[in-house]
Amino acid sequence: MLATDLHRTLASLILGLNAALVAGTSALAQTTPVVTEADIERARRETPTVTEQDIELARQKYALPSEAGHRSAPLNSPNLEALPQPATRIPVDLEALARGYAGQSDAMTQAQGLATGPGLFIFVSMTMPRATLQGLVDQAARAKATIVIRGFANGSLRDTVTQVQGLIGQQQVAIQIDPLAFDRFAISKVPSFVLVRDGTRPVACASGSCAPADSFLRSTGDVSLDYALEHMQRFAPGFSPAAELFLKRIRG
Repeated sequence: MLATDLHRTLASLILGLNAALVAGTSALAQTTPVVTEADIERARRETPTVTEQDIELARQKYALPSEAGHRSAPLNSPNLEALPQPATRIPVDLEALARGYAGQSDAMTQAQGLATGPGLFIFVSMTMPRATLQGLVDQAARAKATIVIRGFANGSLRDTVTQVQGLIGQQQVAIQIDPLAFDRFAISKVPSFVLVRDGTRPVACASGSCAPADSFLRSTGDVSLDYALEHMQRFAPGFSPAAELFLKRIRG
């Protein structure tokens, strides 16, 4: 009797477990998506295909410029002909301005004419009052003296040329940019006037080449050129002939 009841109980338990397993499997089958062949085919149709032609077109469109392309690419160069032109028809000789930096003896002799006659130099700065500069330039033109400036106005060659052209106008005036000349003649203030004796030969010095100390006179002050020359005549009679030469030119 007991054995029969035990068998019945075990059979009931086995049937219950089987039913639970079948129910769990059915529920799992209902919640897990099934990927069919139709799904795979649809995904294949919707995914774009990249061909070799597509790759080549993209390479051409976004390629970096080659070295040949760099060489052939147009440069946006400014049109120099379109720049404003100065009012004066007498151009400033930029090469002559640049030569003012030379400190060699030959350059000094040729540019300043020390071996062919007395020299007269007016040391100025472009920061001086315009009226003072204009008066000195006008007298330098008549006396055939040389205007000497230390460097470029505002550090710009273009600004310097523009200011110089505005000062000289139609006149013929020798203008040099020569910072070493300020050292040659120990110029510490402007305007300064230097009268160099006829036949002077430059000698070696810390600035490259200098006029011997006994071969020139220097006068400093905010005065006219003729006043400075007259002062030199009174101060050093030995330089009177040279000073008189330039005074006659100023007076006409």
